[in-house]
Amino acid sequence: MSNENHWKLENTYAELPQGLFSLQRPIAVANPKLLLLNENLADELGLSFLKSDPKQTAAVFGGNEIPEGSNPLAQAYAGHQFGHFTKLGDGRAILLGEQRTPAGDRVDIQLKGAGRTPYSRRGDGRATLYSMLREYLISESMHALGISTSRSLAVVASGEEVFRGEIHSGAVLTRTASSHIRVGTFQYARNMRPIEDLLALTKYTIDRHYPDLKDANLPALELLKAVMEKQIDLIIDWLRVGFIHGVMNTDNMSIPGETIDYGPCAFMNVYNLKTVYSSIDTQGRYAFGNQANIARWNLTAFADAILPLIDEDEDKAVQLAQAVIDSYQEKFTVKYFQMHFNKLGIVNPKDSDKELVTKLFSNMEISKADYTQTYLSLQQGREMDGAMFQTDEFAAWKGKWKEARERDGSLIESDQLMTESNPRIIPRNHWVERALDEAVAGDFSYFNELFNALRKPYENHSEDLMFEKVPSDFDLEYQTFCGT
Repeated sequence: MSNENHWKLENTYAELPQGLFSLQRPIAVANPKLLLLNENLADELGLSFLKSDPKQTAAVFGGNEIPEGSNPLAQAYAGHQFGHFTKLGDGRAILLGEQRTPAGDRVDIQLKGAGRTPYSRRGDGRATLYSMLREYLISESMHALGISTSRSLAVVASGEEVFRGEIHSGAVLTRTASSHIRVGTFQYARNMRPIEDLLALTKYTIDRHYPDLKDANLPALELLKAVMEKQIDLIIDWLRVGFIHGVMNTDNMSIPGETIDYGPCAFMNVYNLKTVYSSIDTQGRYAFGNQANIARWNLTAFADAILPLIDEDEDKAVQLAQAVIDSYQEKFTVKYFQMHFNKLGIVNPKDSDKELVTKLFSNMEISKADYTQTYLSLQQGREMDGAMFQTDEFAAWKGKWKEARERDGSLIESDQLMTESNPRIIPRNHWVERALDEAVAGDFSYFNELFNALRKPYENHSEDLMFEKVPSDFDLEYQTFCGT
C-alpha cells in the first residue's frame, strides 16, 4: 500500500463547540453487501485499497466497522422547510471524518442511512436501496455535467427491511462533500446556541472554505457575499441543464455551494417554468422557474443568521446585509443571460440578444418542446419533428439567431461554446426509473449501462438515445419522493 493510499481521516468538525454536533457511531446492519463502489472517486480520495476487499469495504460503509482515525458524529442544524422553521439535524447520517486526499483537499466522508441519531425524532435512521441508488446515479451525473455537487462513493445493501408505506430493501450510501455545512447549520447556531458557537462556526467555515476572507475588515459580511456568488453559480448551472432540486429548504443549501440531498429531484424534459416532480411540493414552491427566487430567500435566512457578526449595531448590520441581498437579482440576471448566450453560441452578445433568449423560451413553452433536445438540435443544425420547428415564427427566430451567432466571424468559438454548454444526454426520468426498478430487483445491467453513458454527457451518443422521444404520459404522472 502506497503512502498516499490509506485512510487519512481528520476530525476538525469535532473540535467545534459540542452543541453543534453529537458524537454518534453508526448502528451496525444485519448483512452488509457492497453493491456499488465508485472506483474513480476512490482513486481521487486516496482510497484505492477499497477495491481489493469488497467484504471489508462493505463492513466499513455499512457502518459495522469504524475506519482508522474516525471520530463519528451527527451534525446539528435547523432549517426552513417549505418556509416553516424547525430544529433538525442528521437524523440518519453519520460523518466518519474528513479524508485528506493526495491533492491535499479535505473531503467529508458521510454514511447516509446509518441508523438513528439524537436528531432522528420519529425516524428510523435508515434509507431504502431505491433512494440511495437514485442519489448515487443522479449525483454522479451532476458531477459529470460539471455542476458542483456532493458525490457518491459506495452503496451497501444492509440486509434489512425499511418501511416507507410499504416494505423496501435497506441500504447505506457513502457520500462525499467539501463539507456538510448548511445555511441551516448557521440558523441552528444563531437560534439555539450561544453567540460564541455562532462565532466559532463562522470562523471555522471561513478557515475551511473561504480562507481568503480571514483578514477581511468585515469577514461575516464578506462570507455572505461569497456564499451568494456560489449559490448564483450553482442555480445558473441547474437551470442550464434543466435540473429541479425539489426541496430547496435552507437545511439543503450548502455553504460551499454544492448540490446536496438528492431526494425528490429530477430533470425537466418539456420546457415549463412551473415543472414540479416532488410529491411533497404541492404548491410549486420549488418549481424549476422559482429556484432562483428561493435561493435569494435562503440567502436572506443566512444573512439573518450571521447578522450579529456583521456589526454590533443591529441597524447597521441589517443595512449592510440588505445591500448584499439587494445586489442578488442584478448579479443573477447577468449570469443567467450569459449562460443562455453560451447555450446559443452567441460569442459577442448584445443587449438586444436577450430577446432571442426570451423568444426561444416562449416558442418552447407554447410548443411543449424538449428543453435539452431543442438546444442540441440547434447545435447540430437538425430539424426536429416537434411543432415548434414547423412554424414561420420559429424560422424567423432562427434567422436572427444565426446572425447573432455569426457576428464578428465567431462560428468556431460559437460551436465550442454550445458543445461545452449543452449536454447531449441528461438523466431522463423514464431511464432513471427503469434503472432503479431493475437494480432493486437485482439486475444492475441497465443501471450500469445508463451510469456509464451519463458519465459522458457532452460526448456524442447514438441518435436514438440523444433524440429519443420522451413518453409524454410518463412525465405527466411522474413524482419523486423524499425517502425519509
